[in-house]
Amino acid sequence: MDQNNLRVNGKRLQSTLEEMAKIGATPGGGVQRLTLTDEDKQARDLFVKWLKEIDLEVTIDEMGNIFGRRTGRNNDLEPVMSGSHVDSQPKGGRFDGILGVMAPLEVLRTLHENNIETERPLVIVDWTNEEGSRFSPAMVASGVWAGALERDWAYSRTDIQGKKFVDELERIGYRGKLAAKKWPMHAYYEYHIEQGPILEHEGKVIGAPKGIVCLHWYDIYLEGTANQVGPTPMEGRNDALCAAAEMILKVNYLPGEMGGNTVATVGEIQNYPNSRNIIPDKVHFTVDIRSWDDDLAFRSWESLSKDFKAIAQARGCPIRIEETWRVEHAPFNGKLVQRVLDVADMLGYSKLHMVSGAGHDASYMNQIAPTAMIFVPSIGGRSHVEIENTTWEHCEAGTNVLLHSMLQSANEKSF
Repeated sequence: MDQNNLRVNGKRLQSTLEEMAKIGATPGGGVQRLTLTDEDKQARDLFVKWLKEIDLEVTIDEMGNIFGRRTGRNNDLEPVMSGSHVDSQPKGGRFDGILGVMAPLEVLRTLHENNIETERPLVIVDWTNEEGSRFSPAMVASGVWAGALERDWAYSRTDIQGKKFVDELERIGYRGKLAAKKWPMHAYYEYHIEQGPILEHEGKVIGAPKGIVCLHWYDIYLEGTANQVGPTPMEGRNDALCAAAEMILKVNYLPGEMGGNTVATVGEIQNYPNSRNIIPDKVHFTVDIRSWDDDLAFRSWESLSKDFKAIAQARGCPIRIEETWRVEHAPFNGKLVQRVLDVADMLGYSKLHMVSGAGHDASYMNQIAPTAMIFVPSIGGRSHVEIENTTWEHCEAGTNVLLHSMLQSANEKSF
C-alpha cells in the first residue's frame, strides 16, 4: 500500500484512552494516578500487556521507565523513539501525558496490523514521574536516563509522607534491572495536548513548538513563633504565614515588574501546625518561574529572593531557600519541527508554529537527540484539572501526524 494513505484507527485510540481513564478515575471526570501508587502500577501493567500483544520487546530500567521496541530492517541503526507518561496530577485530566503514550501505541498497532517494516527500529516509552507532583522535581526518570540527574539522588526523593522514591518503586514491582542510561537515538517525538489556549484561539489543529521554556523550581521554608492567638498581641508577632502571604504576592507581581515573556507561580503550600487558634510557626511553599529567556528567569529570581529576605527580616521569620530544579530552555531541532509542520500540510490539518509553556520529558531528550513535539488543542486551554478535555477528532489528527513523522524518520538512512 501507499504509506502516505496510511491512517491510525481513531476509534481504537479512543477506546484505549477511555480504558486507561478508568484507572484512578475521579468523580469530576478526571484521573488521579500519582507516581508509584497502586493506580500507577495498574496503568503500567495494562500498558505492558498491550505492548506484548503487538510483539514488542519490553524492557524496564532501574528508574521504572518502560520501553517497547519494534525491530527494523536494520537494527544496527539508531532507533526513532516516542513517548510521554502515565502518571497524573492530583485530580488531573484524562489526556495529559497519557495521550503521548497511547498515541505511539496506536502508531505501532497500525504498523503491526498492516505488516509495515521500517528501516530503523521504533521505540515507545513511558517515563516515570514526569509530573513531579508526588516526588519533586518533575521529569526525574527521563533526567536520570539522559544523564542530567543522579540516580541515587532521584532514589532519595521523598513524598509528603516521607516515603522514598526507590522504596515505592520496589513496592509496585517496577524497579528494573536495566541501567537507566541513554543510548543513541535518531529522533525523538513527543505528542501532547497543548495545555494552553493558543491553538483553540487561533483555530488550528496541530501545534509544532519551536521548543520548551526554561523551568526554575524553588522551595521556601519559613520559621515563626507559635503562640495562642487570643492572648498574644498583634504587635511583635512572628507569623510565618503572614510572611509567606507577602512573599506569594511578590511572586504574582514579579512577571509584570520584570517585563518580557515570563510566568511565576506558587502552587504548593504547607502551614504548621495548621490550627485555627495557633499562630503559624512554619510554612513551606514552592515557586515556579518559567521563560523562553533563561537570563530573564534568573534575574527575576534574583530580584524575588532579595524581596523574600527583606520580608523575612521585617517579620522576624528566618528563611531557608532551596533551588530544587533548573532546566534551561530547550530549542527543538529545526528539521524535525519542520517535518511536523509539513506532515500536517500533507494530511490536510491546519498548523501553528509556537512555544511550549509546559515542561515535558522532551526537555531532557532534546539534550541527547534531535527532538520535536506535536500539540493538539486543549478545550478552554484547561489542563491539570478534572475538566481537561480534547476532542477525539483532534486526538486522532495528532496521532496521524505522529505516525507519518515517525515513519519518515524511521525510513531515512541518515539525518
